[in-house]
Amino acid sequence: MKKRKKWFHHFASLSVATTVTFSGSLLSSADTRTSVSNQQNMSSPHLLQNEFQKAATEFHVPLRVLLSLSYNLSQFEDHDGHPSTSGGYGLMHLVDLPTTLTDDLKGDGSNSVSKQPLQQAASLIHEKTDVLKKDPVQNIRGAAALLAYYAKERTGSIPTSEEDWYGAVARYSQSKDTNAALEFADDVYSTIQTGIVHTTTDGQKVHMAASPIKPNLKSAKKMTKDKVYNRAECPANVSCDYIPAFYEQKSANPSDYSNYDVADRPSFGPDIRYIVIHDTETSYDGTVRLFANPYSATSQYVVRSSDGHITQMVHNKDIAWHAGNWYFNMHSVGIEHEGYALQGATWFSEPMYRSSAKLVRYLGHKYNIPLDRAHIIGHEEVPGLSPARQSAMHSDPGPFWDWEHYMQLVGAPITASKGKPSSTIVTLTPHFKTNKPVVSDASPAMQSANFIYFYTEPSFDAPLFHDPALKFGGSQQALDWGNKGKAGQTFSLAETKGDWNAIWYGGQKVWFFNPNNQYTTHVKGTLITPKKGKQNIPVYGAAYPEASAYPEDVTPRDNVPLQYTISEGQYYVTAEKATSDFYNATTYTLNPYGVHKMVYGKDEYYRIHLNHRYAFVKVEDVDVIEK
Repeated sequence: MKKRKKWFHHFASLSVATTVTFSGSLLSSADTRTSVSNQQNMSSPHLLQNEFQKAATEFHVPLRVLLSLSYNLSQFEDHDGHPSTSGGYGLMHLVDLPTTLTDDLKGDGSNSVSKQPLQQAASLIHEKTDVLKKDPVQNIRGAAALLAYYAKERTGSIPTSEEDWYGAVARYSQSKDTNAALEFADDVYSTIQTGIVHTTTDGQKVHMAASPIKPNLKSAKKMTKDKVYNRAECPANVSCDYIPAFYEQKSANPSDYSNYDVADRPSFGPDIRYIVIHDTETSYDGTVRLFANPYSATSQYVVRSSDGHITQMVHNKDIAWHAGNWYFNMHSVGIEHEGYALQGATWFSEPMYRSSAKLVRYLGHKYNIPLDRAHIIGHEEVPGLSPARQSAMHSDPGPFWDWEHYMQLVGAPITASKGKPSSTIVTLTPHFKTNKPVVSDASPAMQSANFIYFYTEPSFDAPLFHDPALKFGGSQQALDWGNKGKAGQTFSLAETKGDWNAIWYGGQKVWFFNPNNQYTTHVKGTLITPKKGKQNIPVYGAAYPEASAYPEDVTPRDNVPLQYTISEGQYYVTAEKATSDFYNATTYTLNPYGVHKMVYGKDEYYRIHLNHRYAFVKVEDVDVIEK
């Protein structure tokens, strides 16, 4: 089994490990322990449990506290060394906020980071950060050392009682918001009280007997829960609260701030047109803690998997940095859903779907957002603002989010026929419950999924389509978004051969298996095609104004063509027509009036279903055809 081999590799290579003891405020190494491979059967499902025990003993951390901490942070999953979307690595979700463009979720090229827990944990056990990212054993050890460090930092010594680790656990949350930090510590101790019986996707079994332990709240020193006025903008029939996201000027520079921009939508600033669906790739509590810190990213809402509880963190009048594309941030509300894209239905629960759908209906009615898949979109459908950004954009909520069920709950089912069978415009309807394509890096590889594969020719023997924005492509991996058509996406038919249909897609013709129109629904719509006489036209990631529309004190924003062109004879479905605009917000302020500026241009654009992601074409470049 592939995952077992991973554990074998990490444990067998661990021949020496250091024990960390306190010396003032620093930790130094001492002693060694023998190789795990000499003690255990490498096929044992209890390797993970044993490593937690060893780390707990080595750093004098209670095993139950360490286990519960990991369970509440990662569900004991390390994701093969890949970071969560919130920058956390490994079983202990050690945060290392990246500076790469993939995490510029404001979408304007800015970033601001500082030393993170992963770096501190690595230094405490004298290891490189890359080791803690990829090696689950060292990840656990580093977290145990860091937790012990926090405990000594708060109490002056290593606590001997489990009750007295409460303050250290709150500190481990990294939250600057007292309520979020203490709520996380409460959850960790609640898990200790209820116990754990869990099997990971690797087949590792982790257990912890329930204990009636009650935390010593005094160990959190001066941290006390504040009463926060519930200003959440939510429907009345859902459980909802409000915890403010971090928003402060971080230095003397007024442009040094995060995680959102103040506006007064829709009275001042851009209108709200879209709702963007995300998954968190970490726990609900971890997401709330993250957004309460200067991460340079946040969303308006976070939805919990277990019961659908909603926490609002940014008011809808303001612009959260969540989509990685400033144009879409300007015009949207972001909703985060607790879960991991490749674990699918394990996290995307029915309470979550129902609570989120109620929220979407509420937002749609409040802001006049059309309740359809052209305006309720996945983060993965948001384009980049340049060819480089297009390649780096996120791919959540991923292949296992049930769009068909979700939109039915929203009250806008995508499977209802809205056009004549002869229509050349079709919406993809894979039928989630029975559609089980292979996703090679998911576990299990075949499970209910929301997409169909696209091929270069009308044959299963033909290569899968390779999107030019991806360095890798033509694979069955989840992140290879280029060859996957999602439920609710709408395209123009280009050709039919037997049971195979072709559509225009990203400037090319792609094929999918569709016997008896099983995976499509005919719909009405509007098509665009290059204006007569134009052989090729560019596509864009935003509908920004022309340079002449910007006032002198606002730097014009370049609208860079993406790596696709639409050729003469190709047709794409429009989602809307938009007049160009740009909200200039580069300075920390509590009042946007007189500080930020709204710029409107004369250029007009059509937003189209280009490929897996949306894109824009200029109205002046196309002819329009009603179907």
